[in-house]
Amino acid sequence: MTEPLNHFTDVSDASRTQLEQLLELAHQISLDIRAFENTRTGRMLVNLFYEASTRTRVSFEAAAKRLGMHVINISAIGSSVEKGETLLDTFYTIQAMGPDCLVVRHPEEGNATKLAEIAEPGIHVINAGDGTAAHPSQALLDTLTLKQSFDDFSKVCLVMAGDIRHSRVARSDIKMLKTLGIGEIRLVGPPEFMPGDGTTDGTTVFTSLDDAIQGANAIMMLRIQKERISGLHIPDADEYHREWGLTADRLNLAEPGCHVLHPGPMNRGVEIASGVADGSHSRIRRQVRNGLYARMALLLTLTRAQA
Repeated sequence: MTEPLNHFTDVSDASRTQLEQLLELAHQISLDIRAFENTRTGRMLVNLFYEASTRTRVSFEAAAKRLGMHVINISAIGSSVEKGETLLDTFYTIQAMGPDCLVVRHPEEGNATKLAEIAEPGIHVINAGDGTAAHPSQALLDTLTLKQSFDDFSKVCLVMAGDIRHSRVARSDIKMLKTLGIGEIRLVGPPEFMPGDGTTDGTTVFTSLDDAIQGANAIMMLRIQKERISGLHIPDADEYHREWGLTADRLNLAEPGCHVLHPGPMNRGVEIASGVADGSHSRIRRQVRNGLYARMALLLTLTRAQA
């Protein structure tokens, strides 16, 4: 019997079997969402966000409400954080109110894991992004989108392009995709935006976007993480688009029917052309829909032991 999943602060919190079960549950939810509605009535989820968010926060709220959970949203702006309250004191305050799930986004790496380590039994901590380190629920929905698109995951050749160095999405996606046996991951971007840590292990690194795209059947574009860049030159938007942007002409270098993904938010005309983002190859809106299904599956799985 599979061990229960208590927290999801990093992809490594879950085994391969647990990841496969989460993805299968998310797929089942996508087929008949109403069959899963109001199955966690009376439970409570708290969104604690120290950074801006649209897709992640809204989809966690929508997922929880679909399941019948009460939802409380807390942002750093407008809370006691502005009065100097620490993350730890904010956490203890929230914990005292007895939530079932705490979804936390914080600019400093490792804070979600620290909260999970001190959380009382019955409180499940989910990392909604910590600095450049991890965004595991995004990896879940991205993997779901790819698995829905390809019958044989081992035949998927994914290009991940852009600011990989500062991307928590890239780190979590790479970790999950490799765990689940994707065929090939290619990384490409400006030299100053390529990671110097172990992120590239098990991938193929390219120096030209055109070269990386040839023969690929999936492409994920990543924006420049301006809010995390210090001391690096940020290219002019037009210059960047010419060298590193995914245009219709560049997309023609890929396999016919190549699928295009982007975790958002997009910078149109910078890393991706509007015609590509809105075109027939795009799976970007499907990613957003899958965010709801993946996060419903995650909340159901985490709270299952209490059901």
